[in-house]
Amino acid sequence: MQLLPEGARRLAAWCAVVLLVAGVGWVAIVLCGELRTAVVPVLLALLGTALLGPLYRRLVRMRVNRSLAAGLTCVAVVVVAGGAVYIVVAALIDTGDQIVDSLKQAGQSLAEHFGAAGTSLDDLASNAKELLTKFGGTAVSNVISGVSIVGESIAMAVLALLLVFFFLRDSHRAADTLRALAPRGSADTVEAMARRAFEAVEGFMRGTTVIALIDALCITVGLLILRVPGAVGLGALVFVGAFIPYLGAFISGAVAVLVALADRGFVIALWALGVVLAVQVLEGHVLQPMIQSRTVQMHPALVMLAITAGASVAGILGMLLAVPLTAAAFGVLSELRGRYAPGADAS
Repeated sequence: MQLLPEGARRLAAWCAVVLLVAGVGWVAIVLCGELRTAVVPVLLALLGTALLGPLYRRLVRMRVNRSLAAGLTCVAVVVVAGGAVYIVVAALIDTGDQIVDSLKQAGQSLAEHFGAAGTSLDDLASNAKELLTKFGGTAVSNVISGVSIVGESIAMAVLALLLVFFFLRDSHRAADTLRALAPRGSADTVEAMARRAFEAVEGFMRGTTVIALIDALCITVGLLILRVPGAVGLGALVFVGAFIPYLGAFISGAVAVLVALADRGFVIALWALGVVLAVQVLEGHVLQPMIQSRTVQMHPALVMLAITAGASVAGILGMLLAVPLTAAAFGVLSELRGRYAPGADAS
């Protein structure tokens, strides 16, 4: 005798499935957090492999030895990434004092024009040093912890680079290895899912890189025309920030506007803001639909939710990994829907 109606039983079954999936996901996240020194390099290496795959395959087609081609690809990414980081850091160091001075002058200007409200802002700028001193005392007490984190980050970066080398060199064996590990009778499905997931990540990384390069070039040219100091470094910062959708563009654009305000004044800062906004409009309405039209498409709200979830789990690193991992998940779901949807071709 069935005590519950059909609708209640269906609801209970779906609730059980949701709870099971949520439980498995939570356990997986906890395990990844405990094993982050091993998991994070693997994920970064997969992203690097997806990004550098076309260059590696071109070298292989030129009859370069696979090991040599993978090594040259890794050296190229180290040179490019190291150069970009150096340019960004040098530009920010050169203009850091100017940014602070401009903010202080802006507070004083507001104090002169708006009276008490401006005075409060001026007081806030004057007390910034005291606040930084208090926070600095806490930071000094955690120097050892900070050094440990830096050392761990360097170790993970080196491991990720080595894994990129091996992933590139042995990429032709990945399908056979995956089929050997798949349960009996599911090798074709597992391989198809893995290929679709990797293609989604590869398409996302390739499209994001092209868009980031175009954004960086446009903003660099605009800042050079406005004679903003450190324009090349700010363009490199825009390029790096583009890999974190929305938030990265906001931060890099804000830094560019602050540098313009510090050295060139309020009017030039407004022009710099116009350049940044124009490039973002170009990206959102032209570059994104044109370049990433063949990759997994995700609604902006879903992207923001993924970034927020990634930040809550793993901070900045989680923000970087959230969107490509979500793209991979959508690729897997698309493959499963194509295989098992009613009326789909089972072959």
